[in-house]
Amino acid sequence: MNSSTNAIMSSSPHTLSLSVQYASNAPGLPTRAQLRRWVKLALQHNVQIALRIVDEAEGHELNRSYRGKDYATNVLTFVYDDEVPLYGDIVICAPVVEREAREQHKELLAHYAHLVVHAMLHLQGYEHDDEQDAVAMEKLETAILAKLGYPDPYAVTSELHNGRSPE
Repeated sequence: MNSSTNAIMSSSPHTLSLSVQYASNAPGLPTRAQLRRWVKLALQHNVQIALRIVDEAEGHELNRSYRGKDYATNVLTFVYDDEVPLYGDIVICAPVVEREAREQHKELLAHYAHLVVHAMLHLQGYEHDDEQDAVAMEKLETAILAKLGYPDPYAVTSELHNGRSPE
């Protein structure tokens, strides 16, 4: 899906229904207000989502059940209906996010913001399966994060691993 970065950077006329669930007691979790701000900046369509922050056991179980991967991943995006308004869930695994931020020398909230923006773009149809899509998605993520005052997440991690985007 292609959209101009400028469309994202203006205030969104789209409606958002956001439910935030905390199923983790990890330190440094973003507030509901922070999560809402990050989601709204990536909003390109009317959406109704639940954003759930989980512990490692729940993250592991969901990743195994839905992706066949036997480990907890940083973020999962579930899209239930690709008609507008979009319906979906975003699940973020707090211990994985904390570990990645530490290993990649990133500010914890900057990493959370990146994963929320990344998941929101997936929810709205963006993919990074090929190089052209990955570059477009990364450019948009970077622009949104810059508006939030966070550094380019790919500039920091490109030397640390050859992967393009968070899962």
